[in-house]
Amino acid sequence: MKRASLPLALALLTLAAGCTVGPRYSRPAAPAPAPDAWKTQSPWQEATPKDSIPKGTWWQVFHDPVLDAYEQQLLQANQSLVAARDRLDQARALAGVATAGMFPQLSVDPSAVRQRGSGNRPLNGFVQSIRPYTQNGFAVPFSLTYEADLFGRVRHTVEAANASLQSTAADLQNVQLVLMAELAADYFTLRELDAEFEVVQESVGYQRKGLDLVNKRHEGGVTSGLEVAQQAALLDSTVSQLALVQQSRAQFEHAIAVLVGQPASSLNVPVAPLQAAPPPVPLGVPSDVLERRPDIATAERLMAYQNAQVGIARSAFYPHITLSGSAGWQSRDLASLFNAPSLFWSLGADAFQPILQGGRNRANLAAARAAYNQSVANYRQSVLTAFQQVEDGISNLSTLSQALATQGAAVEDARRALAIANNRYVGGVTTYLDVINAQTTLLTSERLETQLLGQQMVTSVYLVKALGGGWDAAEIKDEQVHPKAGQILQP
Repeated sequence: MKRASLPLALALLTLAAGCTVGPRYSRPAAPAPAPDAWKTQSPWQEATPKDSIPKGTWWQVFHDPVLDAYEQQLLQANQSLVAARDRLDQARALAGVATAGMFPQLSVDPSAVRQRGSGNRPLNGFVQSIRPYTQNGFAVPFSLTYEADLFGRVRHTVEAANASLQSTAADLQNVQLVLMAELAADYFTLRELDAEFEVVQESVGYQRKGLDLVNKRHEGGVTSGLEVAQQAALLDSTVSQLALVQQSRAQFEHAIAVLVGQPASSLNVPVAPLQAAPPPVPLGVPSDVLERRPDIATAERLMAYQNAQVGIARSAFYPHITLSGSAGWQSRDLASLFNAPSLFWSLGADAFQPILQGGRNRANLAAARAAYNQSVANYRQSVLTAFQQVEDGISNLSTLSQALATQGAAVEDARRALAIANNRYVGGVTTYLDVINAQTTLLTSERLETQLLGQQMVTSVYLVKALGGGWDAAEIKDEQVHPKAGQILQP
């Protein structure tokens, strides 16, 4: 540390004004040029250009008022979302802490002391007689310090804090999107289970009628007890499936309760079988995903944060200049403390220039650059994952649409086969085993059709989520803190 004169410090301020060191931030390119269109396959149809995902309320694209009500409850009461909002408030406050470095720091340290000096204290080379003494000391000193941000250390710190703040804001939106998509997916799965329960319950009904039929024929001596036992076994198995469907529904109902901030035991979702169709989703072009996904915005803002950290590490190689001043009153007597002769003051500047640091600054810079490169790789991976999720959603909807069409035909064929098997059995042409097989095939086909519809709705939810749920990166641009003149008077 070397003490510089005040004029020299002012000269350095003038010469080095605007000498901010460190890289300027610019967003790196995506992993590859985005194609102009997705790999949309027939029979999946995109929405028309006039359609759009509702901003902030994307779930309304499904036109389900019950789902709307649950999503609003989630926004108000989900504790994970509350915690994410608190993290944003914390990041906003920490950004304000960073801006404090742009202003002078003023402090006061008043003191009052009464002390006695020893009569046997060392003479320190002076030949004189000494006596003990007792005296008072009163002081009211003020200290003023200001870091001259010549090479941008403080500015890079504020830049990093704002990038971290925006990253946290985007992360809040991503948490909200993930939770609301999970709620919508659980809701449609529950509705599918309601429909599946109805299908199995219907199967139990006609299997009981079948058991009554074979019982009557057995009592009349037309059929053997084997056919009765076979039909009873099928009925018991189907009733067991009914209980398992109810168990699965209860689990999804409990999951919905937690998402909307309620105890699992207090929420009852009314039964309403799924009778919906996936809405058309406005896909846009792949490059839009870079601005519509909050998780990509989080990764991009983390790159900006790490870039600012490189600037901070780079500034450590340059002089660190602090302007300082102190003033106040000091006196032996309290009565004369604030007299003119009791006034003292000093002005100065410290210029600290690192010379030999054992490689510390160089290692810190290398670590900051490596962290930045890591954030770039994470950003590009986020982009690739986003493209994959959208393409998966599109191809899955295409496949499910085709499968649902053919499965509808399979259900009709299974119903016709059961009717034929019943007629042939009653006519004595075939055994009851054909009827049992036809009943099993129909139940399996109807359950699969219902499951495919549920998967189609859940896939639509996740496709909207993969597209960002109507969010836009411009929403976090204003989420930053700027130094304000009024801060100079704040504690």
